[in-house]
Amino acid sequence: MILRTAILVMLMLASATTVAIEIHQEKSLYRNIVVREADNRRCLLFTVKRGDRNQTCMDLQDPKRLVFHYVRMAFGGLLLKPDPGRILIVGLGGGSIPTALAELYPDATIDVVEIDEAVVRVARQYFNFTESKNLKVKVSDARVFIKRALLQRQTYDLIMLDAFTGDYIPEHLMTQEFLQESRDLLSMDGILVANTFSTSAL
Repeated sequence: MILRTAILVMLMLASATTVAIEIHQEKSLYRNIVVREADNRRCLLFTVKRGDRNQTCMDLQDPKRLVFHYVRMAFGGLLLKPDPGRILIVGLGGGSIPTALAELYPDATIDVVEIDEAVVRVARQYFNFTESKNLKVKVSDARVFIKRALLQRQTYDLIMLDAFTGDYIPEHLMTQEFLQESRDLLSMDGILVANTFSTSAL
């Protein structure tokens, strides 16, 4: 009887810790944005056609830890370009990638392009994202930003394409033309890293 009661209490506690608390929700021009907390994690979600998808999760006990494997893998590009002076990131999410890069490379210029101003606001309010002298967010369509940067003859040592909603990558950011323009924006030995689907033909 005591063993059965102990197991029941443990099961109740386990189920209680997995219930997510919604701490923010809004509908932006582009998507539904939700912030939830569960098990010492705060996650940014975009509600999409095939279910909710986490965009960023922050460990509330260790906010600097990169929670997702794919985010840690994205830093593999630094093996080929260990000293980027100019970095471009397409897609902000909760800001974990630019925040980590700003800490690793405090003297680097980091431009982040995010189409949705609401995502920028949520990243600042709920995920400790802050801009600095060297880290700036441009609210713009990445295709337009990159075309303008080419006209201004800018170059980047590291470009990270992370405009992934969990359900799809915007079509105009998957064209040969966009990828060619992104490549043309690279410095002589620059590196481009892209987040794509791991479960599709792409």
